[in-house]
Amino acid sequence: MENILRKRVYNGKYFINLHDNAFIMENISQSRLPELLYSSSDSARSQQISKLEKSGIIRKIAPRIYTSNLDEEPEMIIRRNIFAILGNQYPGAVLSHRSAFDFKPTSAGHLFITYTYTRKIELPGVILRFMEGSGPIANDNKFNGELYVSQKERAFLENLQVSRQPGPESKTLTLPEIEEKLENIIKVNGEEELNKVRDRARAISEELGMQAEYEKLNKMIGALLTTKPSKILSSPVAIARAYGNPFDKHRIELFEKLFMALKQSEFPNRPDQNTATVKFRNFAFFEAYFSNYIEGTKFEIDEAKQIVESQTPMPDRDEDSHDILGTYNIVRDKKEMSIIPADADDLLKIIQYRHATLLSARTSKKPGQFKDLNNRAGETHFVDFKLVRGTLMEAFNFYQALDNPFSRAAYIMFIISEIHPFLDGNGRIARVMMNAELVAAGQTRIIIPTVYRDDYLGALRRLTRNNDPEVYIRMLQRAQEFCATLDAADMDKLEAKLEASNAFKEHDESRLKF
Repeated sequence: MENILRKRVYNGKYFINLHDNAFIMENISQSRLPELLYSSSDSARSQQISKLEKSGIIRKIAPRIYTSNLDEEPEMIIRRNIFAILGNQYPGAVLSHRSAFDFKPTSAGHLFITYTYTRKIELPGVILRFMEGSGPIANDNKFNGELYVSQKERAFLENLQVSRQPGPESKTLTLPEIEEKLENIIKVNGEEELNKVRDRARAISEELGMQAEYEKLNKMIGALLTTKPSKILSSPVAIARAYGNPFDKHRIELFEKLFMALKQSEFPNRPDQNTATVKFRNFAFFEAYFSNYIEGTKFEIDEAKQIVESQTPMPDRDEDSHDILGTYNIVRDKKEMSIIPADADDLLKIIQYRHATLLSARTSKKPGQFKDLNNRAGETHFVDFKLVRGTLMEAFNFYQALDNPFSRAAYIMFIISEIHPFLDGNGRIARVMMNAELVAAGQTRIIIPTVYRDDYLGALRRLTRNNDPEVYIRMLQRAQEFCATLDAADMDKLEAKLEASNAFKEHDESRLKF
């Protein structure tokens, strides 16, 4: 054996190179072995594998596959190392069809590979579905030894082949899934990139004899780029793109989660006791004051009163003063605040009109116009500016299915906040839209006092990052419950009541007191 295998000495012990892996011949332990070992046609290597197995240092977990991991189940070991196994045992194989996109077995455990023959091989935890076809071509990606992965354009063509198996046993993705992947190319890199995909796919289809699949792909791309009839599309995301209203799929999924939580809940009836003109406007003053304070536009109470009573901005704080005025002039107008959207187009018009009023003095923020740049807050990236219209319109479908005023208010406030359709003023517009729902239904409006700011923002973050709507809903319920105790007949008494409730304090100074 010494003449066949190469020796090396480490710390006075002999190591033997076995299939490019080093093993100790004396006092060998699993910790010095790779997790996977493979049998070989080389008799010397085969003998060594046999000795290791007989000594209990390794065990066989699949045909020609051994492991030094004696603790975990074979299924876990095989799944974790499946690509290394393919690269070692099936050189020149191409991870193809849906597996080229998913990079993992289906829910039924199937992995699809183009190879030199057609065969199904069952390993612990994974079913290998080999399909006879062309090996790797130029620009297919080499991965994990001698395994290749179909390049994107080849994978699209493969996924448009006819599949006789349904669901997770199918070698192909569904048509809506394919359409959404194409739509995502436009969303991330624009229409020009999708045209490049089409051009590369055409060349590959001629090389692989997949012209029929290319014709299907060409029609899909044409529909997405609105150069072909959109009737051929089936994915809601792709159809929206074809009609010029692409939307953020993941945000819509989040909105659906909030919708379901609201739809399945009962909320108390809290009639607004401040509907008379004076009461309505007194309440509106503090609504505007706190809404701006949350966003960092801070005034003393007396300063804010002077601005709204005189309808004149402070000379040294013109834009900030106009923010207070703009918000107040919307929320004090009972007629305006009774307007709620009848359809998706109406929603767009309403929020643009109110934004133009609220931010009239901040021309650099393009009042009344949807953002033309992306925005973020900390680690939260809001909806891409190209998807604002479509996401608002798609979100409206859930809104119109809600009938409880509190549910509609909570829902519309969150979608505006989460989409962030404008360069600035999104939080204020979101709260205006929330209270308009309540005014239209004669329900108690919601103020977010300064002391409650962190509860409010924390609940929004939890819903955004953890998909948890319950904290958000409870937060708004508590705020409305507090506001239902406020009598706005007298401005000074209302201010005193808010003062006694700690409303003007910072969150780290006190808690909201009923």
